[in-house]
Amino acid sequence: MIRVGIGGWTYKPWRGVFYPEGLKQADELRHASRQVTTIEINGTFYRTQSRASFAKWRDETPEGFVFAVKGHRAIVNKRRLAETGEAIGWFMASGVPELGRKLGPLLWQFPPTRAFDADDVAAFLDLLPREAEGRVLRHVLEVRHESFKNEAFVALARRHGVAVATVDGEDRPLLGDVTADFVYARLQRTEENVPTGYDDAALDRWAEAVRAWEAGEAPPGLPLHAEPAPREPRDVFVYMIAGAKVRAPAAATALLERLDH
Repeated sequence: MIRVGIGGWTYKPWRGVFYPEGLKQADELRHASRQVTTIEINGTFYRTQSRASFAKWRDETPEGFVFAVKGHRAIVNKRRLAETGEAIGWFMASGVPELGRKLGPLLWQFPPTRAFDADDVAAFLDLLPREAEGRVLRHVLEVRHESFKNEAFVALARRHGVAVATVDGEDRPLLGDVTADFVYARLQRTEENVPTGYDDAALDRWAEAVRAWEAGEAPPGLPLHAEPAPREPRDVFVYMIAGAKVRAPAAATALLERLDH
């Protein structure tokens, strides 16, 4: 399974560019979910959502569509990750499982000031729930401190079956190591003066990387900090997010076209 999409769907500059003129704001998710195949819900990072909201989003999107859900900042910003068990519990109880079959990976984005602490990260990974209301959960860590670029962190993530986000952006450590049965990439270099966000050459490179990941291979050009993972087919989730955000939908649809999805 390959899914390519955007972060969020409510963004005023998309109106008249990605969204047709006159489209009601209430219909924006319905429109967006038929142009891309996944959306990363970012609002969950800032405030708790209701079960009714998750159910509404589930019902407005087509069969086969997938949401990623970003974990609340109160969890990932806590001084000791080992002490987040209760907060993780209320976050999940807020209604995330209401997405049902459309629930994809849960993204936990660490602040850039959080350095690698093997014991604390291990404790956090132990706290992450593996299922909710009968559904198996997938987890992703986005790390933003250079100290995570080491073999010990990769080994820890692999031991827990948690993906490490590959982030293409400014001031972000780039990790190409595959650590789970799926791959999660966040592409953040869209440019406003490029109609498709990324130029043709860059889109071709990322399409090649996605196909390699899906086939279980290590894409060329991405740095590895440990031995390559065993070769096996994997699901791939790619999000055009940050950079020139107004170009994110065009970048996502251009990449989907290259992948024939």
